[in-house]
Amino acid sequence: MSLQSASLRRGQGSLHFPPSAMQSIDRWRLQQTGFIHSLRQNSSLQRTGVFLLAAGAGLLPLMAGSAKAALTKMPTDGADTLLMLMGSALVLLMTPGLAFFYGGFTRAKNVLNTMMMSFFLMGLIGVLWVVIGYSLSFDLGFKSPFIGGLGSMFLNGVGGELGDAPLADGFAISATSFALFQGMFAIITPALISGAVVERINFKAWFWFSLLWSLFIYCPMCHMVWGGGYIGPFGEIGAIDFAGGTVVHIAAGVAALVSAAIVGPRSSYPESKRPPHNVPFILLGAGLLWFGWFGFNGASYFAAKGAGFSFLTTTASASAALLTWCLIEWFTDGKPTAVGAATGAVAGLVGITPAAGFVYMGPALLIGALSAAACLIAVRVKMATKLDDSLDAFMVHGIGGTVGALLTGLLATPALVPADYFPKSAEILAKGGNIALFGAQFKAVLITFGFVGLGTAIILWIVGAVVGLRVSPQEEERGLDFVAHGEEAYDPMTF
Repeated sequence: MSLQSASLRRGQGSLHFPPSAMQSIDRWRLQQTGFIHSLRQNSSLQRTGVFLLAAGAGLLPLMAGSAKAALTKMPTDGADTLLMLMGSALVLLMTPGLAFFYGGFTRAKNVLNTMMMSFFLMGLIGVLWVVIGYSLSFDLGFKSPFIGGLGSMFLNGVGGELGDAPLADGFAISATSFALFQGMFAIITPALISGAVVERINFKAWFWFSLLWSLFIYCPMCHMVWGGGYIGPFGEIGAIDFAGGTVVHIAAGVAALVSAAIVGPRSSYPESKRPPHNVPFILLGAGLLWFGWFGFNGASYFAAKGAGFSFLTTTASASAALLTWCLIEWFTDGKPTAVGAATGAVAGLVGITPAAGFVYMGPALLIGALSAAACLIAVRVKMATKLDDSLDAFMVHGIGGTVGALLTGLLATPALVPADYFPKSAEILAKGGNIALFGAQFKAVLITFGFVGLGTAIILWIVGAVVGLRVSPQEEERGLDFVAHGEEAYDPMTF
């Protein structure tokens, strides 16, 4: 309803305007004056009034609890929704940040193709999320612990007629801001996988793989963990994942590992390993990722008043991880590297993601340090094999996400896992302590590895049979910037 139609009322062929503010105040004063005058003239009314005031005063303390409970379900002035909108913008920026991060690692003739594998998903998955992705993830139409429904396709009804309806009782954020925020996660998750198969995958195959993987892997994972499904705090397992340890990082890491194995190594790997073509790109990308991660983890608090907590744990873990990675390099290799500093920071951000709202600062520092150490060991172990996970997507996101998810179970503070929002998880903590929660986290990790690994393999086999997974050896040698996009990043080209 427009402001004009709300202000005007039609009757008998004329327009009747409501009284002005001053007229309303004067009318109210006259009514109160008349009431007080009648009260003074009537002693029974006086006694009744005194009794009601006394009773009201006595009941106020008893009513305080219910009033407070009701207030938690009321929409706020928009601060929480604003947090979600700002968080959405920050998370979206992570995808171009990832493009720079990955692009810096590749050879000069493949940098545009590598960056496009991330940037392109802002279009493809952005549309998919609006059409059906959100519905499959968070709608409850199918009443299934594994997948959502179709009732929210095209975001139909999400946020009400004006888009400002709250997400649910107890959440002051609008449903539309939540849908936007979750869409940014859906975009960057398959982009993380691209690091395992750059410089040799057919771009048409990447298109179909990203589309199918998002529909049949990401959406079910999202529903099972965050949509009230089987794995999460309302489901059978009762695992907690604050901002995407399982849904985003383990899922993307496992998919990267399977993809690298099925697609196969680059034709020149490992004989002609080359250093990154642009280390400043890597540092820029890592900086943008760290900046965007404040939205990734911070806005996942869903409340502006307390979001500073998850902001702090996020940066504490990243700082500890960066320092740890550099110190290990310093002691083992004699010098810390810029690439190591960037990779270490990302490893710490990955590790703290499932725990950001559930641990205090000491555990956050520990998670960052242990995640960096585990990822560095994984990278060096991979270098001794023939597995061509080109940009260490599994070694950073898969290993870092796994370490973070398991440490979340061991280090989560019960006071930060309230039963109102995490009922099954809080019950597990209350009955069995952190060891029991670690068991739930371990089950969630195993399920994620199995489901994502098998599903990714099936999708790759289908896409490979229909359109082929790889470019030809001649096209790989020429460079995918020109072959896939008809463009070149540098002139003259430096290979």
